[in-house]
Amino acid sequence: MPTPTPGGLPETLRARGYRLTPQRQMVLDAVVELGQGTPEEIGDRVHGISPGVNITTVYRTLELLEQLGLVRHRHFGHGAPMYHASDYDTLHSVCHRCGEVAVIPGELLQPVAQWLVEEHGFALDTGHIALAGLCATCAGDPSAE
Repeated sequence: MPTPTPGGLPETLRARGYRLTPQRQMVLDAVVELGQGTPEEIGDRVHGISPGVNITTVYRTLELLEQLGLVRHRHFGHGAPMYHASDYDTLHSVCHRCGEVAVIPGELLQPVAQWLVEEHGFALDTGHIALAGLCATCAGDPSAE
């Protein structure tokens, strides 16, 4: 599966003074294949290919890949962050009560992003946005908070 950047992982790493390791490639490939995942989910995918790669390596690699702009993360409530390729343009809604996460097309926030730029010169970072509220099931439950 291709890396999520035009120059690719090897070129991006070399340009910043890093070398390409099999672990770095496996972690990025796992993120791209999953679409998004927690470090543990990514680690499970990598571990299935290379059992010697531990979770500490996965966390460090995700941190480096984020510094390089190849992956990003989002927080959904109090759980683990979800990592995704930097070109993964979606938003999410998260239910306060049950924790359900739903995908929302990223372009829906374009009018808001445009307004922020025009009115305030503010560039919205949609990569870290999760909309919180109640899912349809919890909203229809009278015992919902």
